[in-house]
Amino acid sequence: MHKQQVIYQIYPRSFADANGDGIGDLPGIMGKLDYLADLGVDILWLSPIFQSPNADNGYDISDYEAIMPEFGLMADFDDLLKGVHERGMRLIVDLVVNHSSDEHRWFQESRKSKDNPYRDYYIWRGANGRKEPNNWQSFFSGPAWTFDELTGEYYLHLFAEKQPDLNWENPALRQEIYRMMRFWLDKGVDGFRMDVIPFLSKEHGNDGRTFPDYPDGRYGDLTIHANGPRIHEFLQEMNREVLAHYPNCITVGEGFGVSAEQANLYVGVNRHELQMIYHFDHAVPREEHRFLDPAPELTLPELKAIFAKWDRTLDEGPDAPGWQNIYFGNHDNPRVLSRFGDPERYHYESATLLATVLLCQRGTPSLYQGDEIGMTNCPFNSIHEFDDIQVKRAWNALIGPDADVEKQSQFLQTANRIARDHARTPMQWSHAPNAGFTNGPRTWLKVNPNYRDINVAKQKTDPRSVINYYRNLLQFRKHTPVLHEGTYRDLLPEHPTVWAFERRLGEKILLVVANVSGQETNGSTGMTGEVLLSNYADADNTLRPFEARILIIRE
Repeated sequence: MHKQQVIYQIYPRSFADANGDGIGDLPGIMGKLDYLADLGVDILWLSPIFQSPNADNGYDISDYEAIMPEFGLMADFDDLLKGVHERGMRLIVDLVVNHSSDEHRWFQESRKSKDNPYRDYYIWRGANGRKEPNNWQSFFSGPAWTFDELTGEYYLHLFAEKQPDLNWENPALRQEIYRMMRFWLDKGVDGFRMDVIPFLSKEHGNDGRTFPDYPDGRYGDLTIHANGPRIHEFLQEMNREVLAHYPNCITVGEGFGVSAEQANLYVGVNRHELQMIYHFDHAVPREEHRFLDPAPELTLPELKAIFAKWDRTLDEGPDAPGWQNIYFGNHDNPRVLSRFGDPERYHYESATLLATVLLCQRGTPSLYQGDEIGMTNCPFNSIHEFDDIQVKRAWNALIGPDADVEKQSQFLQTANRIARDHARTPMQWSHAPNAGFTNGPRTWLKVNPNYRDINVAKQKTDPRSVINYYRNLLQFRKHTPVLHEGTYRDLLPEHPTVWAFERRLGEKILLVVANVSGQETNGSTGMTGEVLLSNYADADNTLRPFEARILIIRE
């Protein structure tokens, strides 16, 4: 069923504020359900809504069965879930179980003493003759170990020190997680997006207690933490204990560190683990040093090769077939339009081209809030305007108080291209103050100043708008089985500006041709056909800047 459906990711803090405090909330989402149903999406994915001190905007959970007070009450969630189902949509929530908050009661107990019953819910180690147990680094800069004075040991946190890693080696901890999952599924939630799920199993030394240093040449390579020795054992146990008992449960794994060749170990048809996984091969590299030494952007042939490889590999090997969740943008990436499009010269054309390419790929697509109106990266003028813990930690590590102006400027220039906050600015609903996101005087994060030109209200009444193109495209996809089940073939893999691919199911062939550039080009593939959908009003023998066409081929 999920092959035919489209996921829409909501970042609750930034979607809609109903009470005027400048923070998005559950009643705000409730008020936009008709909008989402009218858009034509099928599954809503809510980034974390659970109680949290917000060291990492909700990805540090202090109570898995309570709602974050800023977002509302459990009764608000129940109303929201009911409203989603009444409109024929489904709702999945974030499952964040690699780590919790250090304010979770489990960790508060764990740190009290070495013999506390909750001690082994987390990963504690002695100094092992050195400052930290090993040289692992945190995603958010600095060592992945923090010393706790009370018991004289270090605890592991692959993310912030307020996000201690849970110890999945402990069967009691795993049972607590499974009980919590049943709580939400029994409430009626339709499934889970699983945060950094490949990290649950940690690589140990031969004694089962020590942790190895990074291998030579891979210091700070955070993919080392994925695909640990017991990860598939844990996921198969999760399936047996929980998921298999809820046959309609949707499961999407965040696959950081999972290669195309490893993917079917997670999602292969007979693996009894997850339904789909998404990868990071085309995500923006954002390790600490990248803020001063940014990675070059992918060329179009490189991007096409990534999509083709994942599609092909999921159909290969003893565990095939598998299935993937496909995306261009999410809460961990900058705005796709600013990355791959031309929002200044060809806003409508490049936004609709990217929609066409994504929604015609093979996989279950995820759209990110605001992409349907072509939201763009936001200009942040100083480090103080950023909220993201990763940006702030990288600034402290690389810049500090005494760095020269040139280095500061370089950092800010890069952050304005790659930072996660670009995806987290408030949703642009109208040209009213604060983009109609709130009726209060302030917003938790800066509003993009282009909201007066790019907003839902302005586009809804314009037939030639990004949002209305999305509506038409989503309806087209819903009623086109070849896009759900058909094969994928890249027709011009080496072309520097044209993405042309075929989707085939039985006798039906669709051709998608897209000029991913601001220059007119000849994108002929040697085939002609009837244009079913295009982001230009007419078609000729050339492809105009950011022109996209879907054709049906008559062979």
